[in-house]
Amino acid sequence: MASHVVDNAELGSTSAHGTPGREAGPDQLNNSVYRPIDGSQDYQKGKLQVLGAIQILNAAMILAFGVFLGSLQYLFYLQRHFFLFTFYTGYPFWGALFFCSSGTLSVVAGRKPTRTWIQSSFGMNIASATITLVGIVYLSINLAVNIQLLKSCQSSMSPDLCNYMGSISNGMVSLLLILTSLELCVTTSTFAMLCKANCCNSREDISSPPNSVESRIPPYENNSESMNI
Repeated sequence: MASHVVDNAELGSTSAHGTPGREAGPDQLNNSVYRPIDGSQDYQKGKLQVLGAIQILNAAMILAFGVFLGSLQYLFYLQRHFFLFTFYTGYPFWGALFFCSSGTLSVVAGRKPTRTWIQSSFGMNIASATITLVGIVYLSINLAVNIQLLKSCQSSMSPDLCNYMGSISNGMVSLLLILTSLELCVTTSTFAMLCKANCCNSREDISSPPNSVESRIPPYENNSESMNI
């Protein structure tokens, strides 16, 4: 009988500290599932905010270059010309709007990483990635045609103006292409981070079911089972 009392006391002390092979309590289970360690959570939040800030800055630069490209038509009193094809598509404006929106949502999701903000930023970054692909197609077409038009400037009515416009247009379109490619890289990185966060959240919900029957057995029932043994 004394040995049973001693065994019960040992079982109570070991269950309080947690033993290998016995399932953790509700608090221990909730605190152990997908909790980042060594400050990795703060690092991921900071990285997401930096990527969002880069998207916002990139959107502002694309908008500024688009406005400058469109102003050439009014500075030189030109009619619609293929040198300004990208401006006519409106890509520098609606593209910048999408990039600024996705960057803002990424910054907010980094500061407040709730499920709603993460999913909103996730969807917006998918849309921005699609917009970058469309923008790359537009800019590539504009740049390729500009090169061909520059070769025919000598036969135009004002060769100097044609060369000047073509050179400026090529420079602006090239910068927009670089910024759009950078936006694609940033958006893809942000998308990957948010995708991982969504997957981890889903796995956490699946991996956090109600505690098993064994973990809900009161201590006195465990003691009675050990005494019967």
